[in-house]
Amino acid sequence: MANIEPEKQPLLNQHREKHFTAGEIVRDVIIGVSDGLTVPFALAAGLSGANATSSIVLTAGIAEVAAGAISMGLGGYLAAKSEADHYARELKREQEEIITVPDAEAAEVAGILADYGIEPHEYGPVVNALRKKPQAWLEFMMKFELGLEKPDPRRALHSALTIAIAYVLGGMVPLIPYMFIPRATDAVLASVAVTLVALLIFGYAKGYFTGNKPVKSALQTAFIGAIASAAAFGMAKAVA
Repeated sequence: MANIEPEKQPLLNQHREKHFTAGEIVRDVIIGVSDGLTVPFALAAGLSGANATSSIVLTAGIAEVAAGAISMGLGGYLAAKSEADHYARELKREQEEIITVPDAEAAEVAGILADYGIEPHEYGPVVNALRKKPQAWLEFMMKFELGLEKPDPRRALHSALTIAIAYVLGGMVPLIPYMFIPRATDAVLASVAVTLVALLIFGYAKGYFTGNKPVKSALQTAFIGAIASAAAFGMAKAVA
């Protein structure tokens, strides 16, 4: 940290804040696992309701997991890439405005600081200091005027891989019973039990890492998965 008063440096060294900083990774895992558990689960339950054999359910399930992982991973990549492109466009626009209309941009800095209750005689030196440091000024405007954080250049690839892997891991859970139980009507009961347990565990972990009530999150996640599979099973029975 630059330009910190020497007497305050020991305080910063002693104080270590324990904030959770892996939010983007957790978000990607949640997206991948939640869809991976519910979509193949509903598909397998629906095919079981249509009196398909375990081998057919397993083949269709694996195909869906593969296709779903690719689709979800691609979606994650495009979303992260679009976010990075948007940041780059806004960065260029803000940089041009600092050069062409510096007084207007300085007034915007003053307005931002005033919104925090800082008086003119207090924010005046801050505005003048930023005008002398164009890069710091640019970063300030991106963060506090536009609310944009600089994205990790590797974010798109990491997001795609995380979501895809999480989808595969979640999607294989409801299919495991079909690997060992020949009759789909019997395997679906084991699949329901295994998947509901997985949904409870996943929901609990999701609530724990996102700061929500873990037990409530576990029950909500399991309930949504149960509704999805019951709907698919019922529709398949009605059509078959």
